[in-house]
Amino acid sequence: MKYISTRGGIDPVSFKDAVMMGLATDGGLLLPSEYPLFPRDVIESWRGLSYQEVAFNIISPFADDIPPSDLKRLIDRSYASFNHPEITPVVKKDGVHILELFHGPTLAFKDVALQLLGNIFEYLLKERGEKMNIVGATSGDTGSAAIYGVRGKENINIFILHPHGRTSKIQALQMTTVTDKNVYNIAVNGTFDDCQNIVKTLFGDIAFKQRHSLGAVNSINWARVLAQVVYYFFAWLKVTDNSSKDVVFSVPTGNFGDIFAGYVAKRIGLPIKQLILATNENNILSRMVKNGDYSTGEVVATLSPSMDIQVASNFERYLFHLFDEDSARVNAALEAFSNTGKMSFTREQLQRVHQDFSSCSVSREETISTIADFNKSCGYLLDPHTAVGVRAALDSEISGSELICLATAHPAKFGDAVKLAIGMEPELPLSLKGLDALPSRCVNMNAELAEIRAFVEANAI
Repeated sequence: MKYISTRGGIDPVSFKDAVMMGLATDGGLLLPSEYPLFPRDVIESWRGLSYQEVAFNIISPFADDIPPSDLKRLIDRSYASFNHPEITPVVKKDGVHILELFHGPTLAFKDVALQLLGNIFEYLLKERGEKMNIVGATSGDTGSAAIYGVRGKENINIFILHPHGRTSKIQALQMTTVTDKNVYNIAVNGTFDDCQNIVKTLFGDIAFKQRHSLGAVNSINWARVLAQVVYYFFAWLKVTDNSSKDVVFSVPTGNFGDIFAGYVAKRIGLPIKQLILATNENNILSRMVKNGDYSTGEVVATLSPSMDIQVASNFERYLFHLFDEDSARVNAALEAFSNTGKMSFTREQLQRVHQDFSSCSVSREETISTIADFNKSCGYLLDPHTAVGVRAALDSEISGSELICLATAHPAKFGDAVKLAIGMEPELPLSLKGLDALPSRCVNMNAELAEIRAFVEANAI
């Protein structure tokens, strides 16, 4: 399979090259030149398979330049670090299915992709005799998951930028208490968008990127999205007994990567009736889905900080498909957005959006009440991001379908928000106890490109 850029400026590349490239050299995002289609009877034949087996079946056609035996070994190794045998189990509570994506090393859904990506990186670097400097931005969970995915691995250094004071305390500690010599944490005085803009600018400097062999772990890397496609299939197989049952997924999202994985799942054959795009008060995505209003605003600090984003980098991938794979139209829309902070859509395009998604923006008060009400009704504790998705699902007008809500993080990672809802903080899992007593390493910097660029250059492997 070959991969192309949303901006049309590169020759098609293999899966291996796409993983190593991360962000396309023309500044775009990589996508398959064509998607495989899994027939319904093939999907049905996967009932009863393990998560690892389902993952192998889905990933194989996308990664056809990795020998099957090697790919299977990489998948098995990646999910050996999870603390549940089903990797992403589904539980039914209060009339909805909760897809638990927090059983990895850092208790967040990013582990599902980043444990695999870290192992693929190590595999490819060894094969090619190369080194890599990973540079990424995080609004909370990506950073720690990426760090845990590559800590101590050979031929890799990792630099993670996070907005200082805008993640939860535990999210910050999970990053900064990893003191392996190949890990560099940078607390940026600014927002996640500031961090992400700096990272994208570094990757856009082709000479700098090539000189330091920059690698991407943010969801700009296609392998991240691909790995997340798997749990949509796995959840569907768990909650249905035949292909005729309607399934709706509610996805809390800020950067559009997780819900784009659901869009890909549907595109390659999974019978999804609807994808609900759930946001907090930073609702550029839900405004776009509802009425085509894709315009930036000020980033608001919320109880669900991993979604405190205004510019969703993965939205460009969806734009490419919405604009009929026309890179010129994508480039024109992105240039207009860069100049005006707005993007416009035709009535026909909005009709297509509404076929793919519905949306809901959930307030701080609604988030708190959802955590409280859900805990009271069934004794199940939601983290604030998952609560956004659950509230969006319960408020939807979709009936007669199985509702699957993506639980993106363990509630203990957001103890302050949980305490607001139920009056006490959740009990910490063993992996989170004592983090504040561990040694830590982190540098604080302003949101200045030159300053951060110099730091990366000085510490690159």
